[in-house]
Amino acid sequence: MENLWNDTEASKHKGILAERVYSSRLLGANPNLVLHGGGNTSVKGVSRNIFGEEVETLYVKGSGSDLATIEAKDFVAVRLEAMLKLSRLEKLSDIDMARELKLASLDPNAPAPSVEAILHALIPHRFVDHTHADAIVTLTNTPDGEARIRELFGDEVIVLPYVMPGFDLAKLCAEVFPAQATPRTIGMVLMNHGIFSFGDSAKQSYVRMIELVGRAEDYLNRNAALSSATEMAPTADWSAVPELRKKVSAAAGFPLLLRSETSSAALAFARHPNIAAISQRGPATPDHIIRTKRLPLLGRDIGAYAQAYKDYFEKNSQSASTPLTMLDPAPRVIIDPEFGLVSAGRSARDTQIIEDIYLHTQDIILRGEKLGGYQALGEADLFSMEYWDLEQAKLKKAGAPKAFAGEVALVTGAASGIGKACVQSFLNRGAAVVGVDINPAVGLLHGGRADYLGITADMTSADAIREIIEKTIRHYGGLDMLVLNAGIFPGGRKISALGDDEWRKVMAINLDANLAIMREAHPLLKAAPRYGRVVVIGSKNVPAPGPGAAAYSASKAALTQLARVAALEWGADAIRINLVHPNAVFDTGIWTPEVLQQRAAHYGMTVDEYKRNNVLHEEVSSKDVAELTAEMCGVLFAKITGAQIPIDGGNERVI
Repeated sequence: MENLWNDTEASKHKGILAERVYSSRLLGANPNLVLHGGGNTSVKGVSRNIFGEEVETLYVKGSGSDLATIEAKDFVAVRLEAMLKLSRLEKLSDIDMARELKLASLDPNAPAPSVEAILHALIPHRFVDHTHADAIVTLTNTPDGEARIRELFGDEVIVLPYVMPGFDLAKLCAEVFPAQATPRTIGMVLMNHGIFSFGDSAKQSYVRMIELVGRAEDYLNRNAALSSATEMAPTADWSAVPELRKKVSAAAGFPLLLRSETSSAALAFARHPNIAAISQRGPATPDHIIRTKRLPLLGRDIGAYAQAYKDYFEKNSQSASTPLTMLDPAPRVIIDPEFGLVSAGRSARDTQIIEDIYLHTQDIILRGEKLGGYQALGEADLFSMEYWDLEQAKLKKAGAPKAFAGEVALVTGAASGIGKACVQSFLNRGAAVVGVDINPAVGLLHGGRADYLGITADMTSADAIREIIEKTIRHYGGLDMLVLNAGIFPGGRKISALGDDEWRKVMAINLDANLAIMREAHPLLKAAPRYGRVVVIGSKNVPAPGPGAAAYSASKAALTQLARVAALEWGADAIRINLVHPNAVFDTGIWTPEVLQQRAAHYGMTVDEYKRNNVLHEEVSSKDVAELTAEMCGVLFAKITGAQIPIDGGNERVI
């Protein structure tokens, strides 16, 4: 376990809260300690109220914050006295506790304090760190895990049985801590959950965490070392994944993305001879069950899985306050010998989180097997966590998801202009987006967001199109919406001067490539949970061509006719296909300030007049076209196919 503390860097962080931020980020930088918002940190200090009075204060991580990126504003200041007073109550429900924690906050606009705030207040040290360290969780998830922990750490660590985080855990800590703590005590292990360390400084608490977890890692390396995975290659028929996604989404009742991980480690785990048993013993820590669901699914029998899940819920929910309507019986982890690890989520970020969690869980399971058998918590504890009142309240508070949550859009010509604007419009509506362009800049858009995949490709290549489809499936599981925007507009040339090579080039890009990607995308669109949608970006030149644009006008007219035929043929598959015909969209690469000035002067207009030279005297932007395109994939156009809609401010020749 590497110690990342740097005294020079730490000295730049002045004040206890700044120090707390620095050491918290060090914890968050190590995925073997903390994954995607897990873990918790706090510091005790003094603040001043509006009267200038000193108030003993606990600064604790706010709910939903990520230690890897946490900032000072993400720590919630709560009155320490109120936390200690709450700990002396005999009973306190989770909902009441959450309300009292919020009332104890010194800033009403701060995020909700962590549910572990009372526990952090009770620990008699200034700095407290908490992680779900893989090594600790591995040891505690074995039949004699408690004995191993006690043997390894002695009186340096207090050991608590698993209790769900919240008031009950704080009460248990209040009873056990004073009885077990010695001058040598530097940490606390919560079985099947994680580890706490504490100290009088940020450095001391952090270093103790690293030392304790490092000792656990050394123990595992001596007694349960992982062997290197044999190099394995996926044997998957990727065309089967969209149908799998459709089944998972049907079980959930809403669209879900699928993300496939086919590393050698993932495939080796999926092909483990005892996979049917070891994968069904529950998550490494109950905190993960909210993200990964109760159990992974082996293979692709979604219907049987969903029914078993519903049966289990009905059997165990009699004493729970969760209504059946809150049930989502779709798996979030699918283990398949061909596809490896498949993660399902409502967003690309969710699938990434689930994948990361389960890749760590795989190693924990395999190491646990070498220590006498991986053994997670019992079903009652897992059920309580999955349908925890606070978690259900959080889901209700989150409100309705965005329009295209769980869906996938593919946009061609995505590096600039209308295509780039379309990518943003679909992202804004919650879709995962694949942007394709021959310009490598398409891969740099949106800063590595999980819900955007940029692919550089020449769409006149059949191999490139097949690769686009495969990458879309592997990243997101299928395709729901296809926007055909890629095209070229060659320089003005009359028919008498139009060469064969130029004609063929325009047809290859504007027509042939679109036919090819439509053909390859059809099975994916057919399998879309809410049925497929295609929007073709046509041109004003289809209804109203102009001289000098024969190749462009003919290609767009042929593409329009292709789309109309597809609307007729694909209607039986509930795939709808519509077209937009833009005109005079000037915020694209070909319309430089110089070109605009020249064209405006040619017509005796100012640039602004030229841009608004239409019936409505309105400028049409790439965003305008993109917003219409996205809306045509939404519910307002659910019963429309084969439509052609101009977006040009009103063109007299078109009207």
